[in-house]
Amino acid sequence: MPIPLRVARFNRRVTNPLLGTISDWLPPFATLHHVGRTSGRRYRTPVFAFSSPRGVVIALTYGPDVQWLRNVEAGGEARLVRRGRVLALNHPRRLHGQVGARLVPGVIRAGLRLMRVDDFVELASDPRP
Repeated sequence: MPIPLRVARFNRRVTNPLLGTISDWLPPFATLHHVGRTSGRRYRTPVFAFSSPRGVVIALTYGPDVQWLRNVEAGGEARLVRRGRVLALNHPRRLHGQVGARLVPGVIRAGLRLMRVDDFVELASDPRP
């Protein structure tokens, strides 16, 4: 089971705004910029992101039913700021188990396994910002 709901709520209100100030520069964190699927509002969400053959893979530490993923799937695209660089991302593809875990560095994979994180999303990168 991923991170409990009460921890997720606390993180959304307290930790994420603080982490958002450094996630653009502190790997493996990155900041995902996406648009709300119904509100049209712009969001910034700190995530664990890693390079993959298609572009980027993100560990779904809160599970596969997160709002940011629904927004990205509905819009089909997002922007990711990692190490100060902007990547245009599209074509999200959900991955489960070893299919997603093998795209993450071994040390991180072990930590995610301890946290029982078994879901990932891979996004294709577009060279245009």
